[in-house]
Amino acid sequence: TEMLDKGVVDIPPETYQQACVSTAEEALAAGDTVGYPLMVKASEGGGGKGIRFVAKREDLPDALMQVQAEVVGSPVFLMLMFAGGRHLEVQVLADQHGHVCTLNGRDCSIQRRHQKIIEEGPPVVADPDTFARMEEAAASLAKAVGYVGVGTVEYLYRDGEFFFLEMNPRLQVEHTVTELLNDVNLPVAMLLVGMDIPLHRIPDIRSLWGKQDRHGQDTFPLSTHLRTPPKIHVIAARITAENPDVGFRPTSGTIKELNFRVSPHVWGYFSVYGRGAVHEFADSQFGHIFSVGGTRESARKHLILALRELTIYGGIRTTTQYLIAMLELPEYRENKFSTQWLDGLIATKAINSNKMTTDEALDTVVFGAVVKALDALQQVRTQA
Repeated sequence: TEMLDKGVVDIPPETYQQACVSTAEEALAAGDTVGYPLMVKASEGGGGKGIRFVAKREDLPDALMQVQAEVVGSPVFLMLMFAGGRHLEVQVLADQHGHVCTLNGRDCSIQRRHQKIIEEGPPVVADPDTFARMEEAAASLAKAVGYVGVGTVEYLYRDGEFFFLEMNPRLQVEHTVTELLNDVNLPVAMLLVGMDIPLHRIPDIRSLWGKQDRHGQDTFPLSTHLRTPPKIHVIAARITAENPDVGFRPTSGTIKELNFRVSPHVWGYFSVYGRGAVHEFADSQFGHIFSVGGTRESARKHLILALRELTIYGGIRTTTQYLIAMLELPEYRENKFSTQWLDGLIATKAINSNKMTTDEALDTVVFGAVVKALDALQQVRTQA
């Protein structure tokens, strides 16, 4: 490494290239050192693209070629497969004056095809002392590279140990989980940092660290133990145009009607509404729902209710009913799962999203009766 101005560390290009592979020969040689099973990953990939699982040596050349084709021009590296762990991440915010703060984190372990489907926070699977060390390590990394703006440091966690996975130098789609936890507007914070305003002068940051004067200018330590602890739990569900009966295969088509009700405990947004469409070449996610509760169990129940009340009619399939069933499983309720859990459920077809429970069937009958009664009442009023 090389030291730059203000103590920032830089990695020479030659050193970086030595950590990457670009040909099948290089990959095979590196694979023998890393060991199997392993993951082939493009550093510029994301959203489930540019990543492949390789169980044995002879499958590595094809996996490398697939990754390089999905994320053209990206550096590619190999990582030893980490099974049975959780995906935990830390939200980082850094200004142009060398100050870095962390804003708690998220548990994004519910994934299919290495793409997140459920996010929640704060991460309660790790004990507070361990997660505090994860936050400290994330802040140290951001300082070391001179990072500026909003970013996410991702870890793999298992049995009290954590291992660095990657850093995403951007605002992620699940950032709302962190905003609700901390009452911090992250896009606004990004803009203020870009305007060269230090962290101690950002109103939301001042409030989070217990400062009475939101618009004051005094400095203060940005230690995690001085930050106001979260009083709520947040769970988010991505709404995707996928068919859960055939391995979450993406679907496309028109949306004739979409009804979603915001409540004091649930908020969400959709990129497509009634009379819109999900394009076959678009990302399958077209909505995101966020649930808030005083406890994890409360947030879980609010999210299930919101998903049950969500109605989407059209030429696409969605994972809504599947998510409802998944959130009711004992493994999720007891917070006992890993990043491979959902893929296992999909592979074994453990959930039948087309089968209604007794309560769901009763809800459907009652809802249909209410709708018919309202239609009849409207006709009577029209005739009158």
